[in-house]
Amino acid sequence: MTSPPLIHATALTRRFDQRLAVDGLSLTLAAGRVLALLGPNGAGKTTTMRMLAGLLAPSSGTATVCGFALGQRDQDNDAIRARCGVVPEAPGFYERLTARQNLRFFAGLQGLATAEIDRRVTTELQRFALGERADDRVATYSKGMKQRLSLARALLHQPQLLFLDEPTAGLDPKATAELHQLIRELRSAGKGIVLSTHTLEEAEALADEVLVIDTRM
Repeated sequence: MTSPPLIHATALTRRFDQRLAVDGLSLTLAAGRVLALLGPNGAGKTTTMRMLAGLLAPSSGTATVCGFALGQRDQDNDAIRARCGVVPEAPGFYERLTARQNLRFFAGLQGLATAEIDRRVTTELQRFALGERADDRVATYSKGMKQRLSLARALLHQPQLLFLDEPTAGLDPKATAELHQLIRELRSAGKGIVLSTHTLEEAEALADEVLVIDTRM
C-alpha cells in the first residue's frame, strides 16, 4: 500500500490585516522527497512553511501534516510540531553558550527524556562534523557551522518532516556544497523536506518538485 503523504494542503491562505501573504496554495509532499518553494523575497515562502509547521494559523484552507489536521485542535497542532524540524533563515542560538549547551537546552524544550538528551546531542554533533568544536561557544562559529548546528537542532527529536528556510543564504561555495550534500542524505534517509529558496539553480540541484510562488502558485 502507498503511504499517505506527509503534507496534503488545499487552498491555504494567510492574511495579515489587509495584506494577502499567501493566496489559495495547494501542495502535496511524500516522504523521501524534496519540495522547493521558489520565489522572490516577500513571495510568501516563509509564511507557507510556518503554517505547515503548525507555527502560524492559516486564515482559510485545510491541510493534513504528518497525519494530523492543521489548525483544527491544539493537540493536533502540538502533534504536528513534534514531528517537524524547522531551520529558520536566522538560526537564533545563545551565542555565549557552547554548541553542546545549546543543543541540550533545545532538546529539553522538545521534551526528550533526560537520559536520552546526551546521546541525541552527541549523535547530531557527530553527524554534522561538529564534535571537535562541541564545547566551543557558538559566537566563535562561522555562518556555515551555525547552519550545520541549526540542522542538528532540527533533527534532535528525529522529525519526519523538515522545513529549511533559505538554508544556504550567505554561505560560501564550499559550505553551500556541504549543506546540499547533507540535504541529499536526509532525503535518502526518508525525510520529507520543504526548501525555501529564491535561486533557481539550488531548486534544480536539490528538489524533486518545484513550486513557484509569488503570493499564489
